[in-house]
Amino acid sequence: MSRVISAHSVSVDGYLTGRDPGAGRGLGDAPMLFDWYFDGDTPSQVFDGFKLSAPSARVFDALAGRIGASLAGRRTYDDSGWLHGGTPHPDAPLVVLSHRPVPGMTDDRQTLVTTGIEDAVAAARALAGDRDVAVMGGGAATAALAAGLVDEVILHQVPILLGGGRPFFPSLPEHVRLRLVEVVPAPGVIHLHYEVVR
Repeated sequence: MSRVISAHSVSVDGYLTGRDPGAGRGLGDAPMLFDWYFDGDTPSQVFDGFKLSAPSARVFDALAGRIGASLAGRRTYDDSGWLHGGTPHPDAPLVVLSHRPVPGMTDDRQTLVTTGIEDAVAAARALAGDRDVAVMGGGAATAALAAGLVDEVILHQVPILLGGGRPFFPSLPEHVRLRLVEVVPAPGVIHLHYEVVR
């Protein structure tokens, strides 16, 4: 069965974006959260145009190679501009979790689910086959964690304190215990890989 992974670039104080993110504004005042995608000299074998440091490329490509479907919440979907087509992964379809319709959604690699996180994860797993599901965005990741559906949490921690923005986990109803699997220091980022303890 496929595993469900929540992997995000975050600041040391736990933000996924800076202040004033949104459609056409991306991460707001925190574009540096993704600088490590382009600050190296090792091309990604999965994502065209990404040039990472050697340790980041090893971590990033190993993770990206596992993904068979992505799942994003509506805010992440809107802010990232995917309404106009495309998905966050070059080879994997996208499931969009929303409580309202998405007018104009026409990309056949995108699937809308409006009936909750459990159904969205089930749809993504069906699309992923024997590969894994990547959950994107703080709201979707929090809902999936709260429902006990996440198997791994991967934080690409960038050495900056943003002091504001959208937090990775807006609120969790109870503690979620993690087991550290791997720590990979790299230029401009530390990759922290955890398994969720059940």
